[in-house]
Amino acid sequence: MSNSSDNYPLDNQNNSDNTEPSNNIENSVSEIDLKYKNKTEVAKGGILGLFIGLAVIVPGVSGSAVAIIFKMYEKLLYAIGNIFKKFKKCFKFLFPVLLGVVGGFVLGFFGVQALLNIIPFIIICLFAGLMFGAYPAVTDQIKGTKPNAKYITLFIIGLIIPILISVISVYGNVAQQVLNNLKFYHYIIFVFIGFLIAITQLVPGLSATALLMSFGYFTPLMNSVSLTNFKENPTIFIVYACLIVGFVIGLLTTSKGLSYMLNRHKTSTFYCISGLSLGSIVTMFFNPEVMSIYSSWGASGSMLRDIIVGIIVFIVGIILSYLFVRYERKKN
Repeated sequence: MSNSSDNYPLDNQNNSDNTEPSNNIENSVSEIDLKYKNKTEVAKGGILGLFIGLAVIVPGVSGSAVAIIFKMYEKLLYAIGNIFKKFKKCFKFLFPVLLGVVGGFVLGFFGVQALLNIIPFIIICLFAGLMFGAYPAVTDQIKGTKPNAKYITLFIIGLIIPILISVISVYGNVAQQVLNNLKFYHYIIFVFIGFLIAITQLVPGLSATALLMSFGYFTPLMNSVSLTNFKENPTIFIVYACLIVGFVIGLLTTSKGLSYMLNRHKTSTFYCISGLSLGSIVTMFFNPEVMSIYSSWGASGSMLRDIIVGIIVFIVGIILSYLFVRYERKKN
């Protein structure tokens, strides 16, 4: 793949799957330029990280979708997958992203989480609008291709996956798990969960929040971050360590796998990603957290207000993000 990934890679293609020769794939990937050309691009890296951090807190928010909007998705995959092989080059690219991730997680945990406790439905509508308005940036990647049975099937599969995860988390009667008195096998499970969380951060449309909810660990993990809990249950740090180990392994392996798929089957991959991204927007209004909001409307009497204001901020979110997508299109 050449540096044409910064443009619309499929605009002038026919119905090919952008399959490259099976040999010398690594050489084609190594041509990706990771240098930030100006401060604006550095800021984009930080904003990308911000959304990745928020994605851990807000169901349906996708940092990877933001990477696609910024034309940084393939660069992000390459930098993560080659961090040990070309550390200096990749770290320089990832550093602003990492700062954004920290900022996004802190903002999400202390800011957005607080707002979710006050006006949850309205905040969800805002983020859903932002994601929906940005959706054309994802479909731009398959612009100019003719849908066929394979592509449509991949799109439908992608659409179903996040919705299925939400259905399981809502109707699966998953009990809230505990993070104390753990057995050895629990720590293996946490490594596996960390691995899956990494996949959600790199595959647009998959939500780390929805995934943790489906396992029953979202609320326990959120509530575990407190000085009181650290003193009463110091083994929680082993849980965090296992999650981090699985997360790192997941980042390295998934980034390599996705880079391979984008080099060999770009059109097919983006048809699936388009389905995943659309499905994730649907799940923002269908997950255990938002279902509890719907249940509380009868008692609080805030349903009409929430729906009216929610529709307004949803439209505002769509307009703002779509205007940004149009700006990025013109610039590129």
